[in-house]
Amino acid sequence: MPESKIKEVIYTDTALVNATLIKKYLLYKFSQKEVDNFFSLLKSFELAVVPFPKLYPTTSKKKNIRRAVLSKVLSVFYRIENSTIEVLAILDNRCDLEEWI
Repeated sequence: MPESKIKEVIYTDTALVNATLIKKYLLYKFSQKEVDNFFSLLKSFELAVVPFPKLYPTTSKKKNIRRAVLSKVLSVFYRIENSTIEVLAILDNRCDLEEWI
């Protein structure tokens, strides 16, 4: 098995804003347990994508952007840049994803 050259996962400002808004929504509508689950999904994504950066498929509109569906309602859009995974957006699958897919 070839060794991955990915050294880190970085989040763009947009992705950080997305995560913050999702966290606020989960706290408002649900509980801290759901927030913890959300961050657990992101951590699992990081653990999977660092050794296997091409694990998730590319989007049909932008071939250098990949979509990781983490749950029924959550997707992460990212690209591989040299030795990093750059998370571009964290979005709810129920919203309009036309810009991304």
